[in-house]
Amino acid sequence: MGGLEAGKYYHIYNRGNNRENLFAEARNYAYFLKLYTNHIEPVAATFAYCLLRNHFHLLVRIAEPRPVQSTPSRAFSNLFNAYARSYNRAYGRTGSLFQRPFGRIEVMSEAYLKHLVTYIHTNPQKHGFVTDFRTWPYSSYHALTATMPTRLQRDEVLTWFAGDELREAQLGGITANELEKLMPDDFSDA
Repeated sequence: MGGLEAGKYYHIYNRGNNRENLFAEARNYAYFLKLYTNHIEPVAATFAYCLLRNHFHLLVRIAEPRPVQSTPSRAFSNLFNAYARSYNRAYGRTGSLFQRPFGRIEVMSEAYLKHLVTYIHTNPQKHGFVTDFRTWPYSSYHALTATMPTRLQRDEVLTWFAGDELREAQLGGITANELEKLMPDDFSDA
């Protein structure tokens, strides 16, 4: 797996080591997002995310490097390490929490971007965590469809979809064949 290049979009994903849960309770999701803001916001813009019990998906664009800044790969590593240390301490566990290396797929087209936004948001329903993905509280779907301030690149995402196309795309989902292209090593036994 290569490094993360400035100006490019990536689907970033990972799961718990040995398929363990990454999030045991609501406060874990909030803490992960807080650490995510601290570590990743300086190196990448976020367009979509979904945190599930034992894995997560992100859509990001890597920023141009600034002086005295971690590389994007190092920033993600720092995020995972900081979260794992806290989680291990809180739950009396030891060892690696995340699988290594974290997954990354370069997004090469606008069509892929649109499908990926849908894939990320519908993931909790695909894995049976909820019957309607719109009820899953740990995704960016709510920030994209609301008007409240957000760190998400909402305006840019909405330009990828005309009018109500975002809601229609989310409701219609995507086919299994399209999903395979987006996620060759899906976490199907989540």
